[in-house]
Amino acid sequence: MDTIASFFSFITTPVSWVIVQFHTVYGAIFGPDTGWAWGLSIVSLVILIRICLIPLFVKQIKATRAMQTLQPEMKKIQERYKNDRQRQSEEMMKLYKDTGTNPLSSCLPILAQSPFFFALYHVLNSIASNDTIGVINEELLASAQKAHIFGAPLAAKFTDSAEKVELLNSSLTDVRVVTAVMIVLMSLSQFYTQRQLMTKNVDTTVKTPFMQQQKMLMYVFPVIFAVFGINFPVGVLVYWLTTNVWTMGQQMYVIHNNPTPGSKAQASYLERLSKHVLKNGGTRNRRQRAIIKAIVAKGRDRNEHERKFINGLSKNGLVAQADGAVVKGEATVHDEDGTQAGGTATPKRQQPKRQSKSQRQSGVAKAADEPTSLTKSDEPQSKAKTAAGAKKGTGKQPGGATRSKAQSGQRKGPQRPKSPSKK
Repeated sequence: MDTIASFFSFITTPVSWVIVQFHTVYGAIFGPDTGWAWGLSIVSLVILIRICLIPLFVKQIKATRAMQTLQPEMKKIQERYKNDRQRQSEEMMKLYKDTGTNPLSSCLPILAQSPFFFALYHVLNSIASNDTIGVINEELLASAQKAHIFGAPLAAKFTDSAEKVELLNSSLTDVRVVTAVMIVLMSLSQFYTQRQLMTKNVDTTVKTPFMQQQKMLMYVFPVIFAVFGINFPVGVLVYWLTTNVWTMGQQMYVIHNNPTPGSKAQASYLERLSKHVLKNGGTRNRRQRAIIKAIVAKGRDRNEHERKFINGLSKNGLVAQADGAVVKGEATVHDEDGTQAGGTATPKRQQPKRQSKSQRQSGVAKAADEPTSLTKSDEPQSKAKTAAGAKKGTGKQPGGATRSKAQSGQRKGPQRPKSPSKK
């Protein structure tokens, strides 16, 4: 560890300077030799570092989601070129380049925070060894050695001997109790952060090796913290516990306000958004409109939670537009599958209802009766015409009607109906 710490020694001076500045402020409130002054200085150092790392944290979220999306394609490449490692690597790099994804982006916050971690460890280790470092002179060194957090010195470790702890004006029991509690809290916070990510903010519709890897890390990281934590000074444990708590709170905020599509967190968020939109009759801020705009743009690629959200708006007479606004009435933008941007589909032609056997029989009987009634009603008229024609025929040419029928080739008397020709 000394080799690694000396490698990051270039940053120990800035870290010690920041701690001293915070110590000056808190020392005026709680006293310069108190654990509150030095402990809060370390906590403030963590908060300052994490605020500076927020842009990297945003990149980490985007990179993690992009990697989750690419997992099916990566699996296909691995299966296609499983016997050609070089071609497999080339196709992977091409996939990353085409999608603009960087696998290392998910590790950026940890990599950027590592130098500060090792620098702080080196500073606290120097305090325990009674050595000045950076801007911490002998006066500040003596003040830091007097500082205790719940009875444990900042520079004490779980593995220290009783003699070394006595030199720091403390007891071995106090040091081990405080360090054990802090190690447990540090491990639990890390486990809860990872579990929160796996159970709430992961697309459950896609089963990929990436999810299995994250699930394994959920159990591995707490064990790593517990094993290495016994070798960390109390001040470093304060630093790492504060980092874990910050990460947990930051992740809770992201899951609550910008969840991963297809996750349980997205279902909860869209349910809250639906209630808010129905209550106010539309969106209220730019972030809500951006999320609705992204959902509308997906069209037929919407997941189950997004379709449920769009259909819920439609049932209440609201339609989501392409710009993310929610209005009353019918949508004017249509997707490729014939649905409107708001999710309302164009009306389909309804098929006639199927009739029962008795209804069909009654309909056939009714249709058979109609021509008969027309024949009966037309019978007097046909008789009158026949009589008129007979009178004209007898007056001019008797038997003319009979002759005309005979000439036309028709037989006398009633004729049998022609049977349908068989083709």
